Amino acid sequence: MNNSLILNNKKVLAVVCSATAALAVFSFGKFSSFAEVEDSSKYSDMHNWAYFAEGDGKEADVFFIAPTVDKKDEAQMDINDEVNRERFVGALEMERGIFDENTRLFAPYYSQISLKSDELPDEEREVLLKSAYADVSEAFNYYLENENNGRPIILFGFSQGADMCYRIMKEYFSDEKLSSQLVATYALGWGMSIEEVTEYPYMKFAQSEDDTGVIVSFECEAPEVTDSFICPEGKKMLSINPLNWKTDSTPADKSLNKGACFMKRYSKEIDNEIPELCGCYIDENRGILKVTDISKDEYPAGLASLPDGSYHIYDYQFFFRNLQDNVSVRIAAYNQKNVVTTSSASNEVTTTTSTSTTTTTSKVSTSSASSNPKTGDSGAAFPIAIIALSFGTAFLLRKKNN
Repeated sequence: MNNSLILNNKKVLAVVCSATAALAVFSFGKFSSFAEVEDSSKYSDMHNWAYFAEGDGKEADVFFIAPTVDKKDEAQMDINDEVNRERFVGALEMERGIFDENTRLFAPYYSQISLKSDELPDEEREVLLKSAYADVSEAFNYYLENENNGRPIILFGFSQGADMCYRIMKEYFSDEKLSSQLVATYALGWGMSIEEVTEYPYMKFAQSEDDTGVIVSFECEAPEVTDSFICPEGKKMLSINPLNWKTDSTPADKSLNKGACFMKRYSKEIDNEIPELCGCYIDENRGILKVTDISKDEYPAGLASLPDGSYHIYDYQFFFRNLQDNVSVRIAAYNQKNVVTTSSASNEVTTTTSTSTTTTTSKVSTSSASSNPKTGDSGAAFPIAIIALSFGTAFLLRKKNN
């Protein structure tokens, strides 16, 4: 072959190989940098989690968002403040018994707004809530990227925690894949409006005791209450009755109440359990849960911002055993609709979803593939394609030279 042609081919090959190497380094560097960004999340530091993957061998994960515990003279909680951290975990401990038996727990510390901030005008309060939610979203994103691996999810929050649950639903659960993993969202003590359901049609409100992928919510008050900052007069909330699991005004007798549980302060230890304490019904005008058979003098509001007859601080305690049972019922219903198998050989979780007409199977890698709709695939195929191009070019030139 002509020496100059051989020389030219070698030059072309050298250029292609050099360009390929540079692109490969750039590409791998890019995705390595992406991984570093993910790992740089403050939630890669376990110090910023109250619970992280607590409870091995459980059927589902619960992403658990604490209620307001910051009583200090400040706008938002410092997540490194030891006094508030202790209160934070204590509040979670009081609630965790509702789902402890069959879920793995994840609960991030977040810069929640303080009780003092509840007194602010709505516009100023919303700015602070958005700041608090930035932490919650970052933590949930970290959980999805590093721990979920296609497992069933429960969101649980009371009061401010419920508000954060709604925000997670709005940001993340328009994604069909992630939505299919949702057992239920328990957003107690903070109302969901009809307007929100209209604006976010993928946020479906519960209609029965065993539907899945839905939101379970209610707020409690005495029959005579007509106004509170949680549900102002003239507004209407969506609620489901935790005794008969209906969404209309059908009264539920106290005989359906399996047990109200009152915890020792900041402890999961039950101080007093009272079966058949109270009944309830949903008010047709306010949409709120009216609690019967008890006195507001026996159960005072407990917060200066709430009127007499508000039972907000007792929302989950009044119906503790019914909620506990319902978590098990909804997980069982989810499992019946979704057959989940794990292959140790392929390190994949396979979920088969069955309906009356279709069966859908999806696989999620438990190593690096994400079920997070915000990030998607790693993109590693790009540098691999570049390397393949390099070898292909070298092969063709070699064949031509021969």
